Amino acid sequence: MTDAKIGRLLAASLHQSIADLLPTRLEFYESWLDAERLREKGFDRAPFSAVCSFLRREADRYDEVVRRAGRYAAEWAVATLPAGHRVIVRSTPGALRPRAVFWLVSRTIRELYRETGPRIRFRKGVAEVELRASPFCDVREETTHPLCGFYVAAIGRFLELFGIAATARIVECRAGGHPHCLLSVKTIGEESVDG
Repeated sequence: MTDAKIGRLLAASLHQSIADLLPTRLEFYESWLDAERLREKGFDRAPFSAVCSFLRREADRYDEVVRRAGRYAAEWAVATLPAGHRVIVRSTPGALRPRAVFWLVSRTIRELYRETGPRIRFRKGVAEVELRASPFCDVREETTHPLCGFYVAAIGRFLELFGIAATARIVECRAGGHPHCLLSVKTIGEESVDG
């Protein structure tokens, strides 16, 4: 069995976020996130895990860095979508648009890290996003602080880019000993998307 690969977009968005927020530490992180690796189609999980491990030691900067990386990943994913996909989603009626965006979200999350295997359920205007695995949340010792802020920020930005206001929060995190990460995303000002 081969080691699961990290998608290039995930690694590149984290690299850009570190460059923006921790510029004096960029050279250190480029030991793992170097340009040659970033050009590869699949990025090895071990160097990515090392980056996440060191980021968690950057005082209170971890969450800020991964959330910015999530926003970058969403922006770059939407920018590279085929024009037809963007047109179809933007022309979807208001009540159905969140579902259409979540279809794109699910597809993008799989491209970032196939093992994540997102499952999305809709209940009364709230989407529950279950992530089977997360490269951010693989830790040796459990933590009380959730580590999957990347996904909360990415999903929120995805929705925003398609004109949907939402609030997203982490309900459960694998890093805290839960079997999966669970995110709750409530759309604001949209009709119910009961499912």
